[in-house]
Amino acid sequence: MENKTINHKNEAYLLEIKNLEQYFNIKTGFLKTSPLKAVDDISFAIKKGETLGLVGESGCGKTTVGRTILNLYKPTGGEIFHNGVKIDNRKAIKQFRRKAAMVFQDPYSSLNPRMTVGDIIGEPLDVHKLYSTRDERKQKIQELMTLVGLSSEHSTRYVHEFSGGQRQRIGIARALAVNPEFIVCDEPVSALDVSIQAQVINMFKDLQEQLNLTYLFIAHDIHVVEHISNRIAVMYLGKIVEIADTEDLTNHSLHPYTVSLMSAVPIANPEKARKRKRIILEGDVPSPLNVPSGCSFRTRCPHATEICANKTPLLKEVRKNHYVSCHHVEKN
Repeated sequence: MENKTINHKNEAYLLEIKNLEQYFNIKTGFLKTSPLKAVDDISFAIKKGETLGLVGESGCGKTTVGRTILNLYKPTGGEIFHNGVKIDNRKAIKQFRRKAAMVFQDPYSSLNPRMTVGDIIGEPLDVHKLYSTRDERKQKIQELMTLVGLSSEHSTRYVHEFSGGQRQRIGIARALAVNPEFIVCDEPVSALDVSIQAQVINMFKDLQEQLNLTYLFIAHDIHVVEHISNRIAVMYLGKIVEIADTEDLTNHSLHPYTVSLMSAVPIANPEKARKRKRIILEGDVPSPLNVPSGCSFRTRCPHATEICANKTPLLKEVRKNHYVSCHHVEKN
């Protein structure tokens, strides 16, 4: 179903995603397969220099969105535009990847243990032929390491010699090697200690200011996302259920799923924490192989009615720049 309630034509966006779908055929029996709808008809856009946070429970499709945008998975349906150019053929994908990169979740498994740090960071330079001489390559690698707070002397060492925070800095340096405009940050701090998380998030913010970067920042912890994002999109079972400016979404959530997520965020003030009502969702997350009819959240929603089972709610603007996919917004 095409969502026509969001109109991005009047503003210049670095990235536009329209009705994106990513289905995987899963074997469910003898000679029988069923589509797993990891990403199901989502649309959003990101302005240049902005950070869009993407949050939701594990398995909701967040990582698949990021990988599909970069064409690591070929989209099942929908359109992806970069600076107004549709990414739909090999040439366009190659050009887009010169301007886009990804920082992966696990700094332990995303780096090749057989390569030195210098070669890991220099690999994108080799692939895209971004240097003329070996000395220029070496200089660029040293500049990238300095940029992320690593010593250039570490370039001849191997990744097992570094801590988790240092390994993630290596991954960030590798992503920056192509001088990208856009970076997909796929839960880049979830595998790190809390003290290190703050350092890495601050580094992302500093790099954004220095290099005018645009981020899609994916995480399951809304508390982490709100510190770096200009806007936040909330996903549930492959769909975006709410998207708004960070302050508006955290203080005035409208979708019952978002309201529940926000009620679980710790508050430093004990008095406010005691007064706040914790909303605990009943039931389990349905299988993406067997998504409920109508609204996919209705089986856990306290406000669900007959229309929720019969009709899929559109993501529509209910306040300025605040979009919600719910038949009963007024009850939240």
